[in-house]
Order: sequence, then structure tokens, then C-alpha cells
Amino acid sequence: MTYTDTTTFTIAGLPESGSVADAVATRAKIFAMTQAAEEAVLRPQDCGAFSHALRAGLAARVAQQAKDEALAQHYLKGAGEYANLTDLAETGAGQGLRTVVTFVDKVANQTRDISAEDIAGLQAEGVADADIVRLCELVAFLAYQIRVISGLRLMQGAAA
Repeated sequence: MTYTDTTTFTIAGLPESGSVADAVATRAKIFAMTQAAEEAVLRPQDCGAFSHALRAGLAARVAQQAKDEALAQHYLKGAGEYANLTDLAETGAGQGLRTVVTFVDKVANQTRDISAEDIAGLQAEGVADADIVRLCELVAFLAYQIRVISGLRLMQGAAA
């Protein structure tokens, strides 16, 4: 896999040649590591309580909240029965995920407001501490990926 095959490069919509592509090529290792991080948080060997499909549904939701339709569609492909979570009016209650969806939304959009009560709410629903960490890792990765993609799009616009 080359850096041009990574989700981040592809979703940013960059051409494979030109000044931005040349700049990105000097950071090819970062793109490879970003892809590895995506694999680790979206499709880990040990999913804990959260399947690959649920992770993809939550990732699509976070991307939708960030108004990145291309990234949301990318993750939606793997969301399966959790595709409905991309609808921002969806609470996840019908799938027993209301607390998880509420937590992910808050971590993604109001990170500084996360409190011990938020964690306790997940624990009360039976979510293990390791799975709470997994949720936070997923959202943290998406925040990073969304910002990198936005930056690449801005660079492309400036180069045009």
C-alpha cells in the first residue's frame, strides 16, 4: 500500500501529482501510520464489546457530525446493521446503544465537558473500562483524521 491508497489521502480527494501531492509524498510514513491507526481502532483483532460494524457506524456518525460526507460514506460501507447511526437524530435506543451513542456524541463534540458521571453511566450499563477506552480511542482517531483531511483539502484549494 502506498500513501495514495490510504483512506486519508483518498477521502481528501487529492490528485496523485502536483504540489500538494509532492508535499504529502514527503510525509508518506505519516500516512502509512495513520492508516495503521485506522485499522487498529476500526478493525482491531480484539473488538471487546464493540463489533467492527458498530465501530464503523459510530465513525460514520462522528464524520457526519463534522460535516464530512465523504468520510461518513466511507465508514458507512462497513456499518451494516448500525448504518442508522449516521442519522444524527438517531439515539441508538432501539439497539440498546443510547448511552454509548450519547457518550460518543459528547466525546466528539464537547470533549472538555466529559465528567466522571459520563463514565459512570457507561459502567452502569455494563460497559467495561477497556471498552470505554476503546470508544475514546475511536473518537480521538476520528478527530485527528478529520483535521488532517480538512487540512489537505485546504492545501489543495490554496494550490489551485
